[in-house]
Amino acid sequence: MKLELNSSVYSDLLEIMEYYDNSVGADLAAEFYAEFRYCGKTAADRPYSYASHVGDLRRVNLNRFPHHFLFRVVDDKTVRILVVKHNRRDPSFGFDR
Repeated sequence: MKLELNSSVYSDLLEIMEYYDNSVGADLAAEFYAEFRYCGKTAADRPYSYASHVGDLRRVNLNRFPHHFLFRVVDDKTVRILVVKHNRRDPSFGFDR
């Protein structure tokens, strides 16, 4: 399936990567992004292997980082990531996207 990102996901990723870059270094920010890309590709390849989280949203937990993203299967060809957030962030953050 094709992977799409909601326009707000770019700012989510930038915020997270800036945090890692400023607190630890550019290498960790790059590692976060690489893991996000890998998990996004996995979600696009096998979207129904992830349990429903709320309604038709599905959740993917990153393995190394305390973050996750929520996605929706739009049609038989498209998966759309709606939000990327820290596991301790307000649970309702991003549901309005």
